[in-house]
Amino acid sequence: MKEIAAILACLLSQLSFGQKIFSTKDAYSADVIVFVVRNEYQADLKVFKTKNQFQTNQNKGIWHFVDNQYTANKKIYFTENEFQATLKIFFVENEFQAGWKNKSKIHLLY
Repeated sequence: MKEIAAILACLLSQLSFGQKIFSTKDAYSADVIVFVVRNEYQADLKVFKTKNQFQTNQNKGIWHFVDNQYTANKKIYFTENEFQATLKIFFVENEFQAGWKNKSKIHLLY
């Protein structure tokens, strides 16, 4: 029974459920440089942080932060300077609020 559970866990971990994000400490190792804006209207993407990796979706703003860069779909770097960012995000409280406001930047997270 334990072997079956281990096999199922391995198979499920290999499925791509969406945006697993790793936050890097260095801009040069990131796929995308991100700036967190103060107001929703300034954002390119509204992001909902989930604790459940299986709740994530395909590039619609629901992110699960992982501890290992090798399990992440994308590596991001949070910058303190808006002019350095390639993507501006705003964190939302509810999953239904997540989504792209500036679809011209959607390619950054594919």
